Amino acid sequence: MSKPEFDEKELLKAILEPLLADFAYWFTRSHQLLENQRLSFLSLQEQNDLLARVEQAKQEVDCAKLLFNATDQQAGVSMQVVTGWHQLVTECWHLSQRYRQEMTNQDG
Repeated sequence: MSKPEFDEKELLKAILEPLLADFAYWFTRSHQLLENQRLSFLSLQEQNDLLARVEQAKQEVDCAKLLFNATDQQAGVSMQVVTGWHQLVTECWHLSQRYRQEMTNQDG
């Protein structure tokens, strides 16, 4: 039995659509944390700079989603851009983990 063949459009939709949704989700969560909580392990300038980078990335993801949908799922995103988003999400995950650890230590 042979494997089903995906055309480029189906493959792009299967990979890019959920990837953009994930980035949008994590940038929204990170934005909420950075905007609503003071992270004591960052200077105010560092926190504001990170918030600005997250806001920029969120706008880029929103734009990529719009283009993807407006072109009938035919527009892609360069790997360089995706890699940058991934690095920023990873940075936010680490900060979020550290924030939760500090909150746990304060409560315990």
